[in-house]
Amino acid sequence: MGTGTRFTYHEKDGEIWAEYAGGDVVRGHLVGTRAGDRLDFRYVQLKHDGTTSSGHCVSTVVDLPDGRVRLEETWQWESQSGSGTSIVEQVTRHDS
Repeated sequence: MGTGTRFTYHEKDGEIWAEYAGGDVVRGHLVGTRAGDRLDFRYVQLKHDGTTSSGHCVSTVVDLPDGRVRLEETWQWESQSGSGTSIVEQVTRHDS
């Protein structure tokens, strides 16, 4: 993924899901749950080179002073080796 990846998140009754694309990702999806400020989900994606990959992520939802939301994430690939942390921040329409 990277700075060019854009996510569209949805939430209803403790369920979360999202679609994402950008950077080297053609199409990605995630699905999971939210309990308080904690998201727990699995993701799968298709890259431009035709490879697919999947993993697990736990995120903490942080409300920013300007009203936007930040996700502080800890993730691990399940289909390959690798793990790490990421920061995902909400963008406003004029930031896109």
